[in-house]
Amino acid sequence: MKIIAFYLPQFHQIKENDRWWGKGFTEWTNTKSARPLFSKHYQPREPYQDFYYDLTDPSVRKWQAEIAKAHGIYGFCYYHYWFKGKRLLETPFNEVLKTGEPDFPFCLSWANEPWTKTWDGLDSHILMPQNYGELSDWKEHFDYLLQAFQDERYIRIDDKPLFIIYRPGHIPDCEQMLNYWNILAQENGLKGIYFVETLNSFPLPNIHGFDASIQFEPFYTIAHDSSSDINKTIYESGKQINAWDYDKVWMYILKRSPSEKKTFPGAFVDWDNTARRKDLNSSIFLGSTPEKFTIYLSKQIYRTYSLYNSEFLFMNA
Repeated sequence: MKIIAFYLPQFHQIKENDRWWGKGFTEWTNTKSARPLFSKHYQPREPYQDFYYDLTDPSVRKWQAEIAKAHGIYGFCYYHYWFKGKRLLETPFNEVLKTGEPDFPFCLSWANEPWTKTWDGLDSHILMPQNYGELSDWKEHFDYLLQAFQDERYIRIDDKPLFIIYRPGHIPDCEQMLNYWNILAQENGLKGIYFVETLNSFPLPNIHGFDASIQFEPFYTIAHDSSSDINKTIYESGKQINAWDYDKVWMYILKRSPSEKKTFPGAFVDWDNTARRKDLNSSIFLGSTPEKFTIYLSKQIYRTYSLYNSEFLFMNA
């Protein structure tokens, strides 16, 4: 059984973020400015030994892979940002491809959302729109991905490169695009592409062409497979703050029965995006500890191979 960790490449400076958020902005800017919203709220969440790393530094990428390998992580799933030919946050992964380092398995998840001022992917205050184009645009995108697909480190299933799409329902002609990419893959010496859809908080589309799905936790569970008893309401200084119960969310994850369709289970360490939202609309999970996570993850690993008959489990931080 192999654990794949989602990898956010936001921890380095790009000119677009400089323009939208201010000179020198990275995800660390949000981290440092976070403040607790209520008593005993664990914010800001500062990195161990104040190591505010830069992902354009190859020694950082090597260090991350070494830590991951030492703690049972099989590979990274890098978020991939493509907007009809425009790329964002591509430098760290491009360097991984160019240099061959770190020597650590990987795959890609296309985070196909518009970028917005509210960090939620919804169509308001748009910074970078998401347009999918037509056949020529799909080919340009495939041609960019091909170098990654052909890399020896790329994770494969049935000898096909594993490619994840975060919001399939956002793509108008998704099925046609998948079919076309499979044709292009075979024309370029691959057996095809192993397409995986992400099951998250968005409505679940019924799109043909996907080989499997991923349960993106904790948001798949709180949106589609739980009840109101997972909610916690905190009253602080006249404000009402809505949060989720970490243990109850995990309870629903661990009692779910597999569907007939091939599915890769998910797991999550914890979640609190106050650093991005900075307000009462933050997604906060209460009650996590390393000890609890160890127990829940052990159970989910067992379920992954015994119930889901799956080789992979996907980890969200």
